[in-house]
Amino acid sequence: MFSAIIFDCDGVLINSESILRDYYRRFLAGLGLNYEQHAYSQRFKGKSWPQFTTMIEAEYLETFGKPLPESSYDGIKDGTWAEYQRSLRPTDGIDALLDSITRPKAVASNSHAASLERKLRHTGLIEHFAPHMISLEDVENGKPAPDMFLLAAERLGAAPRECLVIEDSVTGVAAGAAAGITVWGYVGESGGDPDLPEMLRTAGASEIFAHHDEIRQRLG
Repeated sequence: MFSAIIFDCDGVLINSESILRDYYRRFLAGLGLNYEQHAYSQRFKGKSWPQFTTMIEAEYLETFGKPLPESSYDGIKDGTWAEYQRSLRPTDGIDALLDSITRPKAVASNSHAASLERKLRHTGLIEHFAPHMISLEDVENGKPAPDMFLLAAERLGAAPRECLVIEDSVTGVAAGAAAGITVWGYVGESGGDPDLPEMLRTAGASEIFAHHDEIRQRLG
């Protein structure tokens, strides 16, 4: 069916998306920027760290009429990793799905390279993807630009039209669609967001799955 499969990382391979959502909501509340879970996910899900900080700094300036203090991010990376050490794990069914795939596969993430490798090592998933791990440092433009997925396809030796991307965010689905790649949406880590399936379809996902077992059965 497909010559190669490309996975997003956060929220697809590992449960980091929900961990980040809760941690960053607390961080933003400390700055005076309060987001309900659904509103946060709709606005920031799938964004890279540079995209996230640019949006936050603009909203802080608009809300309070002054720039965000430079010290606001002090300790946030250490705090994030502390949260990961407590709670980070593979998503349900991903091990069985990855074990069942014999065709070439890669991971393409809006994370920085060091963070991506650290998360995959911590969850024991790195062996499935090394050396095909595409990060922000590998491309000029992160998602929603198609660069990351086009590079992944090239490294896997497959034409974009022969590839499959599995994504959980509008940002990622849009990137896959822009690359001319078939995209399947995964909503198993969405926290029950009722709007996400339709949002992913609108962005270009051709099918939606709630569990990796469904994807494994679909791939045959």
